[in-house]
Amino acid sequence: MNFSPVLDRLADLGGAKWEVHFHARARRSAGHDIIDLTIGNPDVSTPTDLIEAATAAMRAGRTEYSNGRGEDTLREALSQRYSERSGRKVTPDQVLCFPGTQTALYAVMMGLAGLGTEVLVGDPMYATYEGVIAASGATAVPVPLRAANGFRIAVDDIAARITDRSRVILLNTPHNPTGAVLRAEDIAAIGELAKAHDLWIVSDEVYEELIFDGATFLSPFDQADLADRTVVVSSISKSHAAPGFRSGWCIGSEAFCNRLLPLSETMLFGNQPFIADMTVQAISAPSETAKGMRARFARRADYLADQLGRMTGLRVHRPEAGMFALIEIGATGMNDNDYAYSLLDAGVAVMPGTAFGPTLSGWVRLALTVDDETFARAVERIVDHAAHKGRKSA
Repeated sequence: MNFSPVLDRLADLGGAKWEVHFHARARRSAGHDIIDLTIGNPDVSTPTDLIEAATAAMRAGRTEYSNGRGEDTLREALSQRYSERSGRKVTPDQVLCFPGTQTALYAVMMGLAGLGTEVLVGDPMYATYEGVIAASGATAVPVPLRAANGFRIAVDDIAARITDRSRVILLNTPHNPTGAVLRAEDIAAIGELAKAHDLWIVSDEVYEELIFDGATFLSPFDQADLADRTVVVSSISKSHAAPGFRSGWCIGSEAFCNRLLPLSETMLFGNQPFIADMTVQAISAPSETAKGMRARFARRADYLADQLGRMTGLRVHRPEAGMFALIEIGATGMNDNDYAYSLLDAGVAVMPGTAFGPTLSGWVRLALTVDDETFARAVERIVDHAAHKGRKSA
C-alpha cells in the first residue's frame, strides 16, 4: 500500500522528542513521586467567566456551522484589538480564525511555503515547527540563537543562510523555549532583510501577554512598512489559560487572507461559534489571568536562578517572558539527554535542550508552571542532584 509523501516527510518528526515527558508520565502513573516540568500548561484553570460564556452560548444554540473566515463578531473584535495595537486600521477581512495557534501556523505555512522552498527559523525552536515546515514540502533552515545574544535571532545569522529558495522567516517572540523577546532594532533589521530578498515574515506571538517586567513586546506586523509581508499567528491558549478550547487566528493583509481562505474552507469552517463568543469576551480587555501568570513565572525564574547559582554553580538563563527557564548543564559533564534522565531518577522531569534543536545542546528546559511549593521542592531536588551526582568531581 502507498502513502502520501507528506507522511514520509513527517515520519521522523513525531513524539520521539518528548520521550522524557512520556517516561515521566508513565512513572507518575505507576505511583512514583515525579514533579513534571516538561510542558507549559498554565498553572491555573480557565477563568470561570469564560467557561460560563461558552456554556451560555451553547445553551443559546451557538453550536451550528461557522464559515471559513470565522465568526463575524470575533473577527471584528480581533480587528479592533490589532488596530489599537498597531495604530492603523486593521479590518475584519485581515483575520482568519482557526482552532488554536498550531492550526493557524499549519495553514499559513501551507499557504506561503512549498516543495523546494526554504523557511528560516531560529534554533532552538518550538517542537512542532520542523514538522509544520516539512508538511508544506519546504525545508527548515535552522538559524542558531546564541546565548551570548540573549538567544535573540541575529540578522547576520539569517542573512548568511538566505538562498534563492528562501521564502519565509519564521519568528517566535516571545520565544519558546528561551523566553527571549525581540527588540525594535532586531525587528527593523530583519524587516530590511525581508524586503531586500522579498521574504514573508511569520510571527508566532502566542506569548504576547506573558512579558515580564523590563521587557517590551513588539511585532513586525505593527510596523507599517512590514505589515503586508507579515502574518501573525496567536491564540488565547496561554494568555487566558485556555489551551483545551483551541481558539486561535492569523492576521495578515486582506490579499493574503483572501488567498488563504480556500485552504481554510478546505480544512474547516472557522472555529466553533460558542468558542468564538467566549474568545470575544476574553480579548475584550488585557488578561487578568496573564497578569497573574507573569508575576508568578517571573518570581519562580528568579528563585531558580538564585538557588542554583548560589548552591550549585549551574547557570540559569533568566527568561524575559513565557513559561520556561533554561539551565546550562555543561559543568555536569553530561549531555542534556543523559542529564534529563538522571534528573528524572531524582524525581524531576525536564526537557533536554536538543529536543528543540542542536544549538541548545548542553541545556535543559523546565516549565515554571507548577505552584510555588511544588516548584520549591523541584528546585531542592535539582540542588541535591547537583551536589551528589550531577557535577564532575573536582
